[in-house]
Amino acid sequence: MGEEEQAIKTAFYDIQAAMGATFAPDGGWLWTDSFGDIGAEYKAVREDVGMWDVSPLNKWDWRGPDAVKAAQRVNANDVAGLQVGQVRYGPFLDGDGLVVDDGTVYKLADDHVWVMTNTMELKEYFAEATEGLDVEIEYVAFQMPHIAVQGPRSRDFLTPLTNADLTTLRYYRFYPDKVEVGGVPVWLSRTGFSGELGYELFVAPENAEDLWKAVHGAGATPFANAAIEICRIESGMVVTGYDYEAHTVTPYDIGLDRVTKLDGPGEFLGKQKLREVAKNPPNRFKTLVLEGDEVPEYGAAVTKDGEPVGTLTSPTSSPRFGVIGVATLRTDVAVEGNMVDVAVGDGTVPASVTRNSIYDPEKKLPRS
Repeated sequence: MGEEEQAIKTAFYDIQAAMGATFAPDGGWLWTDSFGDIGAEYKAVREDVGMWDVSPLNKWDWRGPDAVKAAQRVNANDVAGLQVGQVRYGPFLDGDGLVVDDGTVYKLADDHVWVMTNTMELKEYFAEATEGLDVEIEYVAFQMPHIAVQGPRSRDFLTPLTNADLTTLRYYRFYPDKVEVGGVPVWLSRTGFSGELGYELFVAPENAEDLWKAVHGAGATPFANAAIEICRIESGMVVTGYDYEAHTVTPYDIGLDRVTKLDGPGEFLGKQKLREVAKNPPNRFKTLVLEGDEVPEYGAAVTKDGEPVGTLTSPTSSPRFGVIGVATLRTDVAVEGNMVDVAVGDGTVPASVTRNSIYDPEKKLPRS
């Protein structure tokens, strides 16, 4: 049996397949790849409102008196300071301060959090990291399929569909109790992976198709991984397996030092080792703007004057910016305006270094 046959189908698979969607296996799940018009899907996210099946995001339910302390032990952001109804994104670390994964922590109560990760195979890591703490960890992705509603019109779009007051829901906040969207009970979160204003809706599997029909029927354009790949590279966001491998990089190598709280009150794995790295990080994470129309391979070598200086981890052809990519570069080279060369085919092309997020670098749009 091939990888695609073994991959897990989401609760939205059938309804998307009936719409002509294509799928591709990744991380044990069958992700939706496209609905046939990547340009239109991208435009919906950037200019209107789109909907995306993000059910393969791996979800873990942590309960017990030490639930928050346990989540803080593995995540470098300020998990200890979370309020109920608040979400924090950050890297999950090992004892050497190397990134195992990246994702979010949702606080539902003082003894209850959700942890959401890219990777499914983290049970042993979580168990070892939280040994001695009073917490029970359960994998719940199958019980929590969800869709992301993303785009500048997403708030106006969802407002007539829900009984929740979206005008008061701040960025990276969620409702700990279920609300209704299109008459369907969901947990609603103001989060996303597009670089735009957006929301995520978590639903029971038996209500998944009803939720899809309600959101799609109201006019949201379905989009999928091929379109979101352009958006996330424009927005300087990382994905494990593409921009880094587990246990190989520090948060400084992939731009996650901004969500690594070395001065926070919580204790997490690798904190002391990262204090030393922070004094003189060897690498920084930047966006490269390439000359020409040819898109390099993922992991293309970056050189300067013939000397290796980094890796273009994820490239794309952006409708707004041309050929771009996010890259881990040696710190002395990672200076905005600097010129480097990127391997393309049998040769190289020039590229200029710019800030990590070339699209909305101040993240004003998702906060709007």
